[in-house]
Amino acid sequence: MSLFKQLTEKSWATQGVAGEIHDRSLGPGPTAKVGLRFFIMVLTSMFFLFVAGYRLRMQELDWQPIADPSILWLNTALLIAAGVVMQRTRIAAGQGLITKVRNNLTTAGLLTIAFLIGQYFAWQQLSASGLYIVALPAAAFFFLLTGLHALHLMGGLLVWARATWRAWRGIEVVRVKLSVELCTTYWHYLLLVWFVFFALFLTT
Repeated sequence: MSLFKQLTEKSWATQGVAGEIHDRSLGPGPTAKVGLRFFIMVLTSMFFLFVAGYRLRMQELDWQPIADPSILWLNTALLIAAGVVMQRTRIAAGQGLITKVRNNLTTAGLLTIAFLIGQYFAWQQLSASGLYIVALPAAAFFFLLTGLHALHLMGGLLVWARATWRAWRGIEVVRVKLSVELCTTYWHYLLLVWFVFFALFLTT
């Protein structure tokens, strides 16, 4: 390299490009995890506001409690099982066991779908007893909270479906590991949210 070129070269620009390449080599992992944490924080704030509104509405004189559908116990067991299997999927992905990842992902998804079907039957059970959304405030909050929870769980199933499809296509386990980790974290979070809702229904 000539002396003139060395003196006129923009060393800071070269360092910037190198740094950019280094950042890209890290992959989408850190960004995706931060994005999920931020999304969970937003969801937590929203769910907290709805729960607070539920508690405040209970203080009104016209509040009448409703009997919780008995199927909620089965639904809770299904969601717990889905969370356990999803955690096993995460462990299998960390060990590079693609067969276990495929089987556990599929099982966790099917358990989650069964939970959603069970929630539908719970709504049907309430409706059959004459408790529609406009019938009683307690019924309205039940449909609202369980509906929001189910909606966000269905959103998680979209990511699950993509990860499961890639796993069964024969993609290397390292390339689905991030999706598995994100799904597992999201499933655990929604399981915790369901515990809060279920306890709220049982005690009120």
